Amino acid sequence: MNEIFPQGCAWIDNEYVELAEAKIPILDWGFLRSDATYDVVHVWQGRFFRLDKHIDRFFESTKKLRMPCQVSRDELKKILANCVVKGKLENAYVEMIQTRGMSPKFVRDPRLATPRVMAFAVPFGWILKQEDFEKGLDVLLTDIKRIPPSSVDPTIKNYHWMDLVTGMLDAYENGNDTAILVDENNNITEGPGFNLFCVNDTGIFTPDHGVLEGITRQSVFDLAKELNLPIVKKVITVEELQTANELFASSTAGGIMPITKVSGIQIGNGRVGDITRQLHKLYWKKHTDDKWSTSITDILSSY
Repeated sequence: MNEIFPQGCAWIDNEYVELAEAKIPILDWGFLRSDATYDVVHVWQGRFFRLDKHIDRFFESTKKLRMPCQVSRDELKKILANCVVKGKLENAYVEMIQTRGMSPKFVRDPRLATPRVMAFAVPFGWILKQEDFEKGLDVLLTDIKRIPPSSVDPTIKNYHWMDLVTGMLDAYENGNDTAILVDENNNITEGPGFNLFCVNDTGIFTPDHGVLEGITRQSVFDLAKELNLPIVKKVITVEELQTANELFASSTAGGIMPITKVSGIQIGNGRVGDITRQLHKLYWKKHTDDKWSTSITDILSSY
């Protein structure tokens, strides 16, 4: 096995290859201009979680970027499932990508480029490992401004991550687990690959704009409804974040994850809150629910 690349498999140029062999041309607009979109779905114990919702968002993103995906839903499901099977994975992080592709002779008109679709599967990765759940995340509240939605639509999952990467570097160098960014008005937005939720005596709330509308974020709303927990989208100030009873993050890479410290300062009593715990428990229970998850075996036997 390659010493750099993890276990897994990729699909590119209509064939399945080892991760080390999955390459794009240097003149691809996705590489040179970050002109691309992607989506990430996870597999747990051989089942995709909320696969159709991830594909819906992926297709919608390609349309918004004016390069509608030409791979059908059924074919894409088969490709993603095969990446997992050929990668010999039981729990996986599975990514679908579409770049603008390369234009003939690298002319500057993006409309002339031929979009490129690819996918890969690697072992499931955690923002917060299961064994660290009770400890929770210690996040750094930065003064880094998230790219405003007036510049880049955050509802299109994208690779414009320099603000997020800078936040991660600051967090790691400061001894924190990850970072939170703010908007131009210094209100809370999101972190690298995750949405944020606050809990106080009135219920659960999450930023209402300037963030990716995460599938796990939507799952939190669905779970809260099932548990009869009040939940709303609203502007969240730094003070509201710091004085919340509970904080948690939501992401494909870990699900619902407690945040127990912000910049080293304890949130609430510094322990995992009851609301966070309820949502976390039901979230993982849904992984065996046919309404929420899809067996890889069923996908490959159906198409």
